[in-house]
This record gives sequence, structure tokens and C-alpha cells, in this order.
Amino acid sequence: MRIDPEGRNAQGITTFVLFVVLNVLYIVTCLPLVTIGAATSALYEVTLRYADEERGDLIRGYFRALRKTWWRATLVQLLLGVPTAMLAFSAVFWLTMDGVVTAVAGLLAALGSLLGAAALLYGFALVAWFDAPLRRTLHNAVLLPLVEPARTMGLVLLPVTAGCLVFVMPQAVVVVATIGFSVGAYVSALVLHDVFRRRQADPSELEPISPHSGQ
Repeated sequence: MRIDPEGRNAQGITTFVLFVVLNVLYIVTCLPLVTIGAATSALYEVTLRYADEERGDLIRGYFRALRKTWWRATLVQLLLGVPTAMLAFSAVFWLTMDGVVTAVAGLLAALGSLLGAAALLYGFALVAWFDAPLRRTLHNAVLLPLVEPARTMGLVLLPVTAGCLVFVMPQAVVVVATIGFSVGAYVSALVLHDVFRRRQADPSELEPISPHSGQ
């Protein structure tokens, strides 16, 4: 059997391998934990570019994005991630106790942690795709879940579904370890492109943002 290197099959295999390599790179660069924000922003940048008419190099682009976004993404991780983690801990704490008041407090904390998680994802994506001061990035990241509730739900459900799948079927961790993060980011990128286009066309209460130069 002859394989045409320019054919669809060969291109599909090459793309699959690149997404596997990208997935492994993402996991490795997340291992120090404090680099999760920078790694996620870099992953969003290359997948946002790829989702936009398959532009950019996935692997070399990832390293470039990692160097470019690390400090802003790390600050977003600290400023949005720490309060979100505290709310999630509070939700677990209150929901393990008996009583109506503690149940209400737990549910409010859980809702706050979900909104915080959505704002965190938006924050990483905004760092990846836009040139903006940190204050403006945080402002827009917090508001986007409120002005785009339907798309935000889809954005948050992706990692939640993956986590539930691994919990129910531990063998699914193999899929997550090979293509789960990179393909999940690509699907998220399609949602994010839609959100960003809508918000740029009708910014409403969001502060103005402009794409990175060179895109």
C-alpha cells in the first residue's frame, strides 16, 4: 500500500501525533503545579490558532506561547485560582455537615466555585489570545461567565465530564493522558472563538480588548 504524504490519511495521522505530543508536553509542563496557568494559556493559544483555519505550529508554537504568557497567566492563576479553591473547599466543608443553613452555605459556595472555575478558564484564554493589561483581563474573565452563560456551561462541562468519566471508568485515564487535554482545548477553542467574536462585535459591559499582534 502506498501512502501519499500529501493525502488526507497522512495528514490526519500527522495531526493526531502532533496532538498526542502536545498533550504530553502540556502534562509535563503542568507538573510543577505553579506552571498550570502558563501551560494552560499556552495550550489555549496554539489550539485557538489551530481552530482558526489551522494556523500555526502546534509544538513550536506551544513553547513560544509558554515563554510569552507565563507571567500574566501565573498571576491569573493566583488571583482567580486561589479564591476558587477556597470556595470549593468551603463547599465540601459545609455540605458534609447537617442542617439547612449549612446546606445553603455549601450550595452557594459550590456555585461560587463553579463561577470561579469558569472565570479562571476565561482568564487563561484571554491571556492567550488578547493583548490587555492584567486588570482588564481579570475584569473581563469575571464578567464573561455572566454575559455568556450558555457557552460558559459548555466550556466548564468539558473538563467536568472528563473528570467524571475517569472517576467512573479509571481506564479512561489513558485517553486523557494521550489526547484528552489537547483535543479538549481544541473543542474549547471553538467555543472561545465564538464568545470572543460576539463580545468584540457587542462589547456591552466588557472592557475593550484587542488580539495579539501577529495573529
